[in-house]
Amino acid sequence: MDEKRMTVDLRSDTVTRPTPGMLDAMMSAEVGDDVFGEDETVNKLENKTAEIFGMEAGLFCPSGTMTNQIAIKCFTNPLEEVICDETAHVYRYEGGGIAFNSSASVRLLYGDRGRLNPDLIEPHINPDNIHYPKSSLIVLENTVNRGGGSYYTTDQIAPIYHLCRLKGLSLHLDGARIFNALVETKNDPKEYGDMFDGISVCLSKGLGAPVGSVLLGSKELIHKAKRVRKVMGGGWRQAGFMAAAGIYALDNNIERLAEDHKRAKVLGETVGGLSYVKSVMPVDTNIVIFELDGHYKSEDFVEHLNHSGIKCNTFGKQMIRFVTHLDLNDSMLEYTFEILKKIH
Repeated sequence: MDEKRMTVDLRSDTVTRPTPGMLDAMMSAEVGDDVFGEDETVNKLENKTAEIFGMEAGLFCPSGTMTNQIAIKCFTNPLEEVICDETAHVYRYEGGGIAFNSSASVRLLYGDRGRLNPDLIEPHINPDNIHYPKSSLIVLENTVNRGGGSYYTTDQIAPIYHLCRLKGLSLHLDGARIFNALVETKNDPKEYGDMFDGISVCLSKGLGAPVGSVLLGSKELIHKAKRVRKVMGGGWRQAGFMAAAGIYALDNNIERLAEDHKRAKVLGETVGGLSYVKSVMPVDTNIVIFELDGHYKSEDFVEHLNHSGIKCNTFGKQMIRFVTHLDLNDSMLEYTFEILKKIH
C-alpha cells in the first residue's frame, strides 16, 4: 500500500467528530430530564441560541430535518401551501415530510442558485380562491446546499420579509449553515430574529457538534413545537451531554468557519483547472460543486477517488460535491490536489 495514502472525507461537514475540548464539555455537563424541562444544559443551549438571534425561545431537537418539519407543521394547516425553491432541503431531502407531517402542498420556484426574491415569489402567492391551496409559508435556506453554498444577506431577506407581512404569510429559515453565511456577510444575527417567524440552527455541520439543531421562535411557537416534537418521537431525556457540545460549538467554532471557506475556495480553483472538469459553481462558503466532462460518469469518479482514500458524493448527473470542514487540514487538502491532478 502507498505509504502516502491518507483518508480525506469531503462528503459533508456532518462527518466531523468532537474535539477534545468538546468531549470534556460533554462529559462534565449537568443533566436532567429534558421532557420535564429539568436539563439545565439543554435549557442553557436553547436560551443561548435564542439570544444570539434575538428571539424569545428555542427548542433543541435531534436534527435539522426535525426542526424544519416541526416549524412547517406549526406554520401551516392541512390543504395549505409552502413556497420554496426547487432545490430546497425541506423539499428534496426530508423524505416528503411536508406532505406526510403537514398535509401541505409545495409551490416550487426557480431562484438564483436557490435564492428567492419578492418579484419571483409574489406571482405565486395564491389568491383567496377555493380552487387553490392557501399560501401560508415561505421557506428560505441559508446557505443553499444545492446552490454551492450560496447565501443571502439581510438586505436580500428584508424585502421578502416585508412581502410576507403584506400578504399574511409566515417566514421560516432553514439555517442549516447559517453561521457560514454570517461569517461571510458580517450581518448581525439579531436582524434574522427580527424578520423570521422561525429559524432552524444546525449545530452538527460546520460547527462540529455530533448531533442536534435548535428551532427558534416566539414562546408561543416553541410551546406548540414541543407538542409536535413529542409526537415525532423527539422528546429528550438526559440530553445535556449533546447540548453541551452545542454550547461548546457556539463558543468556539463560529469564527473558524472562515478557514473552511478559504480551503474551499482554493479547492474550487484547483478543480477548475483540471482538464476533465467542465465547470465549477462559484465557491461562496464551504461547498464546492463541479461538473465533469464526458470522460467520467460521476459514480465512477467517486469510486476512483475512494480507492485513493478520498470520499465524496455525487450531486446529480456528472456533478460532484466536496465540502470542507473542521476535520480537514492543509495536509489533507494537498493530498487531495495530488490525487486529482493524477487523474486524466
